[in-house]
Amino acid sequence: MKTFYRRLPKFEYLRPGSMEEALALISGKEGSVKLLAGGTDLIPQVKKREVPVPAFVLDMKSIPGLGNITHHHNGLSIGALATIQAVGADPVINERFAPLSQAALQMASPQVRNRGTIAGNICNAVPSADSAPALLALGAEVKLESRRGARRVPLDQFFTGPRTTVIKEDELLTEIIVPAQEPGSRGVYLKLSPRHSMDLAVVGVAVMGTMENGICKEVKIALGAVAPTPIRAPMAEALLRGNRPTPELIDEAARNALTQCNPIDDHRASREYRCDMVYAMTRRALTRIFGGTR
Repeated sequence: MKTFYRRLPKFEYLRPGSMEEALALISGKEGSVKLLAGGTDLIPQVKKREVPVPAFVLDMKSIPGLGNITHHHNGLSIGALATIQAVGADPVINERFAPLSQAALQMASPQVRNRGTIAGNICNAVPSADSAPALLALGAEVKLESRRGARRVPLDQFFTGPRTTVIKEDELLTEIIVPAQEPGSRGVYLKLSPRHSMDLAVVGVAVMGTMENGICKEVKIALGAVAPTPIRAPMAEALLRGNRPTPELIDEAARNALTQCNPIDDHRASREYRCDMVYAMTRRALTRIFGGTR
């Protein structure tokens, strides 16, 4: 099926010079402003009329300081304009927050990675977003700012449905905050897609876990593309936490994880296939992290 792209419609282009100016510009224009960061999602959506034509487009790239990636003793801060490539190539993220680095480098083409942002990827809120399971497994939060103040929202409370989030019309997502991980913790992101990074995930699985004396001290399991939003698998996590992750227990946890997803049938995969892959990939990810010890 051919995709027909139309010309960009007319809209008023806003280019604020500061955060204060940006918040003032979007205040009172509820429902008529779209935010432009990398533009890799917004521009195609507007050209194809997949979203209502906005009266205003606010370009966030002119706001100073939003492209920073900052490491500190409490963890990691990713500015709203930090590109996917910058996050994927960051050596500290690769060492301490491995699922996020792995997800970033399995996302789209190099051209898109150099233009698109991690913040844009989660704000677009598609169930198959690669960065979302990784950030969920890392326990990330987002910072939302408006003229009324700032608030932090845990990522597992951020998504409300396909392409919808808790962001209010007068708010900007300015920062992604990832807490420092437990010493000795290990993580992985696994993506199933026909052409690796060039396709959306059919299934995405991220796991972050910590062992102590052969016992699973902590674990987070996050799934993408198998529910209306990216999700955690808390019951599977509870099976592992405080127990020795034997191959049998890992298998039980992986089978439990598939009971917590609710995938759809579409042109990319059937519901049954996605469920099978949740089981297989969760088991593979847990085995890679915990090793199936006895």
